[in-house]
Amino acid sequence: MSDFGWHKSSYSGGAHQDCVEVSEGAITAVRDTRNRHLGHLEFPATEWAAFIYAVRAGRS
Repeated sequence: MSDFGWHKSSYSGGAHQDCVEVSEGAITAVRDTRNRHLGHLEFPATEWAAFIYAVRAGRS
């Protein structure tokens, strides 16, 4: 996944500069910017879209 075009999540930042990076495609991958060496989590794109929808709707 290292060549999949990771980008910083729009929800990352804050006082402690906590950052999450996302690589979106058929599979969405999520990783901690500070701990890239620990790997990433993968989700089918449809599940990721449902998760984002639920968060935006306040159902997290």
